[in-house]
Amino acid sequence: MTGTPSATGAPALGAPVALAEEDWTGRREAHRARVDALIGPHLERRTRGDAHPVLDFLFTYYSLRPAQLRRWHPGFGVRLEGDAAREYWEYSGYRRVDAPEGSVSERSVAEVNPTVLTQRRSMLEFTARLLDATASRPAQLGCFGLHEWAMVYRGGDEAVRHSGTPLRLGPGGTDAVVESMNLRCTHFDAFRFFTDDAVPRNEIPLRREDQAAREQPGCLHAGMDLYKWAYKLAPLVDSELTVDCFELAVAARELDMRASPYDLSALGYEPVPIETATGRADYVRAQSALAERAAPLRAALLDVCRVLLSHAG
Repeated sequence: MTGTPSATGAPALGAPVALAEEDWTGRREAHRARVDALIGPHLERRTRGDAHPVLDFLFTYYSLRPAQLRRWHPGFGVRLEGDAAREYWEYSGYRRVDAPEGSVSERSVAEVNPTVLTQRRSMLEFTARLLDATASRPAQLGCFGLHEWAMVYRGGDEAVRHSGTPLRLGPGGTDAVVESMNLRCTHFDAFRFFTDDAVPRNEIPLRREDQAAREQPGCLHAGMDLYKWAYKLAPLVDSELTVDCFELAVAARELDMRASPYDLSALGYEPVPIETATGRADYVRAQSALAERAAPLRAALLDVCRVLLSHAG
């Protein structure tokens, strides 16, 4: 990408941005410190072999490894100058180029290879289409997080997704909650884990090919997945935006599981009892706050996709 970054995170058109070594290495170190603070507890648990039913999801369902999240990317169209840039010559998606005459450094520099735009064009187009469609719809706030309940509905012990974590209301009580309310899931990647008995209870049958036609901004998982779309476009997207999306995903996952049928009190998670009117009201308030937090991140990522596509030819 070319030009200086805009307020939305999408670089503007113009000449490539060249960053002096002391400038970009400072951003890289700040990024590493930020990520270390977020993932440190996960890495410690992994070393001990301890599972975490809430936060492990962010490193198992989502495929980006902690070391990859920790690697800082400046985004497309940014040239990294100085000896430290040699680190990037070995990274996939980067190339070595000669520094322009009169730049801060006369050494060779590193930048994202423009061929990555061609390789990721279909992904960029899909992501832009999905984000634009999602943003165009009003938020729906009436699902009450029942997708997690639908994943164990009448499924027996084999349907329980977190071994050793009890159901707050037991199997019968969990089934009764599902039967007392309508399932209004709009997110295919949650719906696909419904038990066979729960699938026909959803108000709308969901299919992968209809994903862009169904996603809506009130959905916790639509907000959570902004992290996925950002890291799938690495190194084209700057890492600051990716970590913003990761922080949102952490918050959304916590609400997701607090409203789930699982008893997570031993881990310090207070339940949001959506089987009660008070619990449903609390869930909607928290869900609405997360949707508001997701909106500018979705807009920023969409802007990046659009500018990248304008350079893809």
